[in-house]
Amino acid sequence: MWQTCLQPTTMVETLELLQQYGAEARLVAGGTDVLVELQRGVRPATTLIDVSALRELKYIRINDHYLSMGALTTHNDILQSSLCQEYAIPLVQACREVGAPQIRTRATVAGNILTASPANDTIPPLLALDSELVLATSAGERVIPLCQFYRGVRRTELRSNEFLREIRVPIVAAERRGLFSKLGLRRAQAISVINLALMLSFEGDFVCDARITLGCVAPTVVRAMNVEKFLLGKRLQAAICQQAAQLVVHDCAPIDDVRASAAYRLLTVTNLLEQGLVTLSRKERDTRSRPILLETIVDAYAQGSEVVPFRGTIETIINGRSYSFSNAQQKTLLNLLREDARLTGTKEGCAEGECGACSVWLDGQVVMSCLVPAVQVHQRSVTTIEGLGTSGQLHPLQQAFIDSAAVQCGFCIPGMLMAGAKLLDECPSPNEEQMRSALSGNICRCTGYRKILDALAQPQAGGQER
Repeated sequence: MWQTCLQPTTMVETLELLQQYGAEARLVAGGTDVLVELQRGVRPATTLIDVSALRELKYIRINDHYLSMGALTTHNDILQSSLCQEYAIPLVQACREVGAPQIRTRATVAGNILTASPANDTIPPLLALDSELVLATSAGERVIPLCQFYRGVRRTELRSNEFLREIRVPIVAAERRGLFSKLGLRRAQAISVINLALMLSFEGDFVCDARITLGCVAPTVVRAMNVEKFLLGKRLQAAICQQAAQLVVHDCAPIDDVRASAAYRLLTVTNLLEQGLVTLSRKERDTRSRPILLETIVDAYAQGSEVVPFRGTIETIINGRSYSFSNAQQKTLLNLLREDARLTGTKEGCAEGECGACSVWLDGQVVMSCLVPAVQVHQRSVTTIEGLGTSGQLHPLQQAFIDSAAVQCGFCIPGMLMAGAKLLDECPSPNEEQMRSALSGNICRCTGYRKILDALAQPQAGGQER
């Protein structure tokens, strides 16, 4: 694991640190990929450069006929953006499928791009949208099309002193219809077995441009060039959609791995592609309601207050009480809470953001504390299970868990309660689909889910009678 964590507060400082450390350091923002890699010994580094305080990089806006997204744009930011709904719907749909709510609160799209896995859900839609990247160094910037960025599995054109500052999606005047589709082995927290993105432009009823990208079929995401060429000048009639999908066999030679055989992948991508084309032929808009975010955020970096740089001592507020930690910059938030703050209610399950047992609130976001560098709580506020109630009283949801016998062994329950209570802050009367979504990042080995849902549905917990 790392020993030193540096936290620049300006782009100039960030680029100087990159120039100084190069490949010896790892950049971290959301941490949902980087900390997992460090836990597994992948690309180890003794120094982290934490860029989460660069508030100027958290934006989504229109610039010179581009939809521009800053490096700190999270998946939740995409899901809430009306601009992305208008100009990048496949990306929005992909962000709904990434991880669990606790991951989407923090995971950045830039981080997903840089991890460079062909299974990453946001890469196919960004390629289908013909995106480009702005890469910065202390000497200047260069722009590279995303289609030229990947050299292989987890290999990119990014240089050791470069920083991915911005992602750009060109805005096209023609009528466009887009879609993202994914097959995983479960409904949440699932790595794709196969995924694809479609972006078609039309003149009247005829396809005038097509970009179709396929994930998890090769070492990098690939284009379905033969399918694209076939669709040009055609109406999306049922027979055309079927014929087009059959041509995908000429565009990919699927891989075999632990999640699926090559033959299964080929059959699946053919079926998913045909279904996607048929869906686009109907001209239907994605009318699904906004997903549960588990975020009622009070961002210390977005309120106009001065950013106080980290200089060795973590100053934070936990459960309303001020703390100072002088020897904890090499730790995760989970370990800081348990070892230094002596708040052991937050549990370690997987230490990789898979189980949700370590969920806490960070400035109003539910996060997996095992994936948060402790330095990132400097000048910020944390709430743990010990601080969920008020004035010595249990939170209504805690009482509802007791009344519904939802506690089981108790190990996973702190994380369940932190996610469930935030759901009730966000949506006081959730339906079962919303409850399931909110808890999709939390695993219970006692299989007590039904009683947990019953507790969330109790009127006194904030839910409604069923």
